[in-house]
Order: sequence, then structure tokens, then C-alpha cells
Amino acid sequence: MKKFVFLAVLLGAGTLVAQNPPTQNPPPQNPPAQNPPTQNPPAQQPTLEQPKMEEPPAAPEEKEDKKVPDLKKPATAAKPAAKAPTEGKVVEEIVARVNNEIITRSELEKARAQAAEDAQQDCQGRCTPEQLQVAVEDRQKFALRDLIDQSLLAQRGKDMSISVEPDVVKQLDEIRIKNNLKDLDDLEKAVSSQGINWEDFKSNIRNRLLTQEVIRHEVGAHINIGHDEEMKFYEEHKKDFVRPEQVALRAIEVKTEGKTESEVPELKAKAQKLLDRVKEGEDFSELAKRFSDGPTAQQGGYLGVYKRGELSKEFEDMVFKMKKNELTEVIETKQGFLVMQVLEHYDEGEQSFSKVENEIMDHLYNEKMEPAMREYLKTLREQSYVVIKPEYAEMAGGGNSEIEEVSATPEVSKDKRGHKKFLLFGKRSGQSSGSQSSGGQSGQTTGEAGGQSNQPKS
Repeated sequence: MKKFVFLAVLLGAGTLVAQNPPTQNPPPQNPPAQNPPTQNPPAQQPTLEQPKMEEPPAAPEEKEDKKVPDLKKPATAAKPAAKAPTEGKVVEEIVARVNNEIITRSELEKARAQAAEDAQQDCQGRCTPEQLQVAVEDRQKFALRDLIDQSLLAQRGKDMSISVEPDVVKQLDEIRIKNNLKDLDDLEKAVSSQGINWEDFKSNIRNRLLTQEVIRHEVGAHINIGHDEEMKFYEEHKKDFVRPEQVALRAIEVKTEGKTESEVPELKAKAQKLLDRVKEGEDFSELAKRFSDGPTAQQGGYLGVYKRGELSKEFEDMVFKMKKNELTEVIETKQGFLVMQVLEHYDEGEQSFSKVENEIMDHLYNEKMEPAMREYLKTLREQSYVVIKPEYAEMAGGGNSEIEEVSATPEVSKDKRGHKKFLLFGKRSGQSSGSQSSGGQSGQTTGEAGGQSNQPKS
């Protein structure tokens, strides 16, 4: 089922232990009726990088992407028809405008690169090179559409006065812990050292959380699944629930790789403390997200569903004796220390309704979520001002109009963080140039080809 992908830029969390668990029908962590899932991408933390810039063309009439000139040398501009009041030093192409915000080519390139990484991660060990290529192309094809949808949802969250600031702080703290940093000041320094603006970094997290909340309030809250509907699905698909004996597992990992012998006892104590916290009633998934060193931390430590013969003999003998929600003690491995929990233990044969109820609910919820999200995003676009540069229209999923490229002299951006200037390809009625800041100032340029007003629709 095709899902809507919304991208977020997060700080990498260090070296992870690669695992390739089977991909068989994972049981949901919580029933969607109480905590409906949002349509988010796999929780990955791609390497953060500075947006790419391009050098200005030799003459203003050439429609090429602008680049950053050498700041140590004065920029040599071609003779303009009329003297510009301010010569731009950094110019970046705008590919779409969403209400009073813009999407630049460098943002699109980063989104396409992340789409390729996501496809490679999903295909790891399971796809042929040809299948991987198809998966990458499929994800990259609609990268701009996904950026536009993300912008619309984040703006909607702000319009609804949704506050996610406590969650932003929590996310930043989780990233800090994962990277073994002392405090948020150290995290800010680490982010800045990679050439990433700290405010932009926080804004990306904030927008992702806003997106999740909007989907939960505006879409998920209106999806209802009754018991009769669940039972009907179960009766019609009983053959799909005939399975071998299996266990669904999740884990908290504390790695010792690269640590000194003197640090190992402290790390074992950390694993034991986390186990004790779970026994005292704290949520395993939340602790895994915050403290696990494993590659599945952001999925709450979820490892997958395993049949007999798919685990090492030591683990198999241990977990197949356990019942639902039971915990192992702290297990020492070559990589570190491990605490596992059995999420579900499936007996061999046809599974009872109670064993697969959450799975059925999750399936029905996602089945209804896709068309509901599609309709909701369509409504948001109709109520918004979305213009797309013609050559990017196919990637954007449609807009109110297209932006017409024109010769323009950009003014100094008012964005105090970036001081960027952008190549404008829209124009106001009766004018041939305009200005636009990276901070998404009021929509001053429009696509005349589309015959639209330059104000967002109400």
C-alpha cells in the first residue's frame, strides 16, 4: 500500500548494529483506535548536509541554476539593462510556492537523495538491483509532491494553534542522548559543526511533529473501526491467519563496541536499570526510543516476527518459552547488553481473533487512511495557493497554477539566519521583478500563466 512520505532531517545517532529481521505481519504497538498511527516514513536519521548552491551564469538571460560565487573575490556581473539597486551574492532557484512559503531546488535535491536512501534501506537484502532501481525512481518521482504536502500540513498545524514545543524539546533531548552529548548546547555545537543552521534544524523537527498532530486530529480522529467490521474481516480471511509458531520481539540494546573495559560495568548497570524501569511500569517502547543503541530504536525497539529456526539457538530456546509481554533478563552479547520483550506469541495453526485483533485493526485503519489522506490533502490544496515551476509540475502532484520564469533582480533576503537571495521566476502584474526571502514572506510573485491572484485563498 502506498503511503504518504513526509521527510524530516535528524542528527545521526552513531554507529548502529545492522539487523535484517523477517518482514512478516508485525503486530501494531497500540490499537489505532486509541492512538492512530500517522503516515510517516521509517524513522531514519540521515546525514545532515549543507544545502547545495550553484554558480551564477555568465549572462542574466541564461536560465541556469544559480551558484554561490567566491566570497573572497568580487562577483563580476554581466552588464544589466538597468542598474540593479543591490547585486545578489547567493541566488537559489525556487521550484514551488506554497502559500507564503517556498521550496527551493536544493531542498528538492535533498529530498530526492533521502528518498533514495529510504528505498535502499527498505530493500536491504530483499531486492534485486533492478527492483531497487524501480523503488528509488518511484520514491524520487513524487519528492516535490511530498514536500508540498508536508508544507501544507505544517502550515495547517500553525493555523490550528497546535503547540508541539514540549515534544520538540523531548526530541532534541533524545537526539542528544543518542549522541552521548552533555547538554543541548553541545548538541547545537555538533549540529552547527556540520554546517546546519540550528534554528532550521529545530524547525524541521517542529514541522514533522506538527504534521503528525494535524493528521491525527484532522484525519485519524475521523476513522472509526467497529468490532463487527473487525470480525467480518477475520471471518473472511481466516486462512491468512494460519501460521507456524512465531514470536514478535522488541529489544533495548546497550552497545559496548568501542568502549574500554572499565566502561563495561557501567553499561551493564545502564541496561539493568532500563529493565527495572520497564518492570516498574514504564513504557518499553518509549525507553527504547530514548536509550537503545540498536538500529530499531525509533520503532520502539521492534525487531520483527520470528519462526523457529530464524534465531540463534540460545535466543530461540529462551523466547519461545515466554508468553506475551514477558521480559528477558539482561543478556550479554558480543556487541553489548540486550533486554528483549515478547510482544506476542503465536501458536501453530489458525490464530484466534484475540491474537490478531490489533493486526486486523491496523490493516483496516491503514486501508481507510490512504484515501482519507488523499482527500484531505486535495482539500488543503484547493484552499491554498500552490504554484509550481512548469518543468517540475509532473513531480508536484498538481497546483493552482504554474510559475512563469522571468528575468529578475533579487533583493537582500530578510531572513536573519541565512541572508540568502533567490532567483525569482514569478512576477507581479505590471512588473518584471520582485523579491522573496527564504523565510517565506508574503506571496508577492505569481504565475501569470495561471491567471491567479497573488494572495492565498481563504
